[in-house]
Order: sequence, then C-alpha cells, then structure tokens
Amino acid sequence: MPYPQATYIGFTGTPIEGTDVNTPQVFGNYIDRYDIKDAVDDGATVRIFYESRLAKVNLDEEGKRLIDEFDKELELDEEVSDKQRAKTKWTKLEAIVGHQDRVKNLAKDIVTHFEKRQTTFEGKAMIVAMSRRIAAGLYKEIISLRPQWHNDDLTKGAIKVVMTTNSADGPEISRHHTTKQQRKDLSERMKDPADELKLVIVRDMWLTGFDAPCLNTMYVDKPMRGHNLMQAIARVNRVFKDKPGGLIVDYLGIATDLKKALAFYGEAGGKGDPAENIQKAFEIFTEKLEVVRQMFEENSKTQKRYFARGTRSVL
Repeated sequence: MPYPQATYIGFTGTPIEGTDVNTPQVFGNYIDRYDIKDAVDDGATVRIFYESRLAKVNLDEEGKRLIDEFDKELELDEEVSDKQRAKTKWTKLEAIVGHQDRVKNLAKDIVTHFEKRQTTFEGKAMIVAMSRRIAAGLYKEIISLRPQWHNDDLTKGAIKVVMTTNSADGPEISRHHTTKQQRKDLSERMKDPADELKLVIVRDMWLTGFDAPCLNTMYVDKPMRGHNLMQAIARVNRVFKDKPGGLIVDYLGIATDLKKALAFYGEAGGKGDPAENIQKAFEIFTEKLEVVRQMFEENSKTQKRYFARGTRSVL
C-alpha cells in the first residue's frame, strides 16, 4: 500500500558509486553523516593504523608496474569477475606475487611480525591472499616455520585457511576446502578470544560482514580498492577490552588505493581519515616521549639542588 505523504529515510554504510550520486538521487540530500572519526570519538570503534612492509618482501619492478596497470584497467569496475581477470594482468601478477621465494619471505616476515606484536598485546590476525594457490602456499610455508601451529582437525590448531575450492585446484589447494558449516565453526573459533585459533588466511571470505572484536591485525597481500578495501580494513576496528587500535600491514603497496578510497570517503562528507600511518604515530610518540624525559630530567635536577641545600644546612 503506497504512502504518498510518507518521508523515506535511507541508511548507507559506504557510498558505492565514485560520484556518490545513487543515494541522493533516491533519498535526496543527506540529513546527517556519522563517519569513522565520530565512531572512534564515541568509542564505538577503535582507530586503524597503517604500516607498509613492502620493502620487507621483495616485489620486483615488473610486479609494481603490473599493479599500476591493473589499477588503471579496473578504474571503472571494482568488481572483477573470473572472466575479466583472464583479460587483465591478473594472471601474470598472481604469478609474480605468488613466486615461491617471495611467499617464503612473506611467511617469515608475517610470523616474525605477528609474534612480536603478540608480546605487546594479544590478539588475532587475518592474512588476505591474492589467490587460492597463494593462500595454500603461504599456509605451507608458515607451518614449516611453526609446525606446532598446524592441526588437520578443524577444531584444533592455531592457523587455518578459510576458502572454497574446486576439482581443478589440485590436492595442495583442495585440502583447505571448507563447507558452509565448517566455515561457521571456524568463525566461532576465531571470534572466541580463548580459542587457540589465532591466524586465518583468506582470499575473499570474511572480508565483509565478519565481526571478531579480538581481531586486531590484517596482513594485506592482495590488490583491493574502493569500498571493498574500506570494508575489509574495518574488520580490525572493533572495540575489544583494552585494544588500542587495529593495524593494516601492507605487503603489496595498497597505500595509493587506500588514499583514493579515503579521498572518496572525504568527498562523501567524511571528516576523519580512518587509517593513520604508523610511522607518523611513532614520530608523535617519540616527540611526546622526549617531552616526558625532559620533565623527568628537570625534576631530577630540582631534587638534586634541594638535597644539596638540605645537606649544607644540616652540616
């Protein structure tokens, strides 16, 4: 039954079109905007920090060039079908990104980074791989470094691959196939901070609509852009205990795409940059630390002068 006098109000989480014209065309001008900065200020989410580790895992100039070309070809289409991928640089880029030596370096750096991060504050992490082949290869390299993390039982083990496979994938990839129920069970394990499952490798699964508050780190080794990238990085901004923030670790040079997505977000009316460069945060930290040190030094000098005067008066 139509309501000609009714006022229709729409709620949108992320503007979809590059010009953000679809929502206003249907519902009219924006009534109000509540962006990520507002959510952080209200304590509904935590801040997101960005760290580039591209230099830690070699990606040759050919790979960097292909990523740039790939971005240009996809400028008008953020959703890439399998057929379209075959027509772009995806296959060649996947071969470079998934080179065995690079995957070994990637696994080593992730393990080192993750374990070091655990000493600061415990949490769980997600690795986003470019393909099923790379996801399976990365799992193999990680468990070769930390065999104690592996377990064939889906209800046990510290690391899992979450994806579907097909008959053409071969045994190395197919061994990681999960059913809908199995993925649901793994999801519950990942959301449970007490569960030993600490690290998952995904390609497309769980990048949207998956909320695990104890997840605080995302390792990105896959080209992502636009609202897909924005939705993915939001996996680590959920409030959990004393979690100070979520961290996006970039191994593929997504900084440019992240800036584009944030610029688009700003054009849509967002006030805050949801990803803060960890290097800038470190610079601010060292600056504040220096101020505190100076305060202690001044206090120490004052105390020395006080005790010196006290000693002379006693003598």
